Amino acid sequence: MTLQKHDEYCQTSLQQEIPQWRNRSDYQLRVGDCIYDYSEGSPPKLRWGVHDKRNGNRDLGGEYALLSTHFFYFGNAPEKLPDHLKPIIHKTQGHKSSSNAPYLIAFVEWIEQFESNRLYGQPQLILELSHDEDIRGKCAGRDLEDDEADELANEQVPNPKS
Repeated sequence: MTLQKHDEYCQTSLQQEIPQWRNRSDYQLRVGDCIYDYSEGSPPKLRWGVHDKRNGNRDLGGEYALLSTHFFYFGNAPEKLPDHLKPIIHKTQGHKSSSNAPYLIAFVEWIEQFESNRLYGQPQLILELSHDEDIRGKCAGRDLEDDEADELANEQVPNPKS
């Protein structure tokens, strides 16, 4: 789904995903992922949320939004991976690699022991999201650092198709 279509979908069907940053009573309403407003066309306006203008190039660097109707969210209650799946652990963002292909069947068999589309835990930063006045700047900075580290790691991994 394009980023603009994602925004339109959020405005009509997923309004809880549009950040309500001023809401102090429910952190979940503060952190929606529909952070770019295309209602006045392109370029979009950044909604007030956990990202700021520093994240814009990365956030808008692609054409599509990544959405899922089949997910598992563990947050601060992670499940330990079995030893044979530990090679898939990637400590930063990234979903471009095919290096995990040999583990696909084993991972699917393992993850399907859990109920899908369920929140097993809360965000690891829940206290900060609820109480820290400067969490927006901190989250934006952390995300930017993670993105830059991921890009650097991707540049250093040789492309097997080259």
